[in-house]
Amino acid sequence: MYAETGIIRKIIERTGDTWAVVGLSTNEQRAAFGVAEVLQRYGKRIVPVHPKAETVHGEQGYRSLSEVPFPVDVVDVFVHSELAGAIADEAVEIGAKAVWFQLGVVDEEAYERTRSAGLDMVMDRCPAIEIPRLG
Repeated sequence: MYAETGIIRKIIERTGDTWAVVGLSTNEQRAAFGVAEVLQRYGKRIVPVHPKAETVHGEQGYRSLSEVPFPVDVVDVFVHSELAGAIADEAVEIGAKAVWFQLGVVDEEAYERTRSAGLDMVMDRCPAIEIPRLG
């Protein structure tokens, strides 16, 4: 229900190539680091969003979505479920086109709010897994 194949394909193939990765830092042990690398390999521009605002994979980092000075197409969320709803709300505020909650990140109310605001959304999935499945 929260990861329809058609929506996954639309987000990956047609929504846009600028992906803000919330929770991305220089910590190579974190899933966000590897997933961001996969996104880049598939032609996406990643935008690290983390309180440390670190440069990751050659891309300037920002402390929050609202600090990113250019349009973001997709907001990929690597934070605990309790914090994810606020990130989804911020994605709506900045005019993102889609929100992607990573594996294990679930907030059904945020999903409903985000979809009601007109954004596409996937929850509890990983684009690094889904991209190869699409062929």
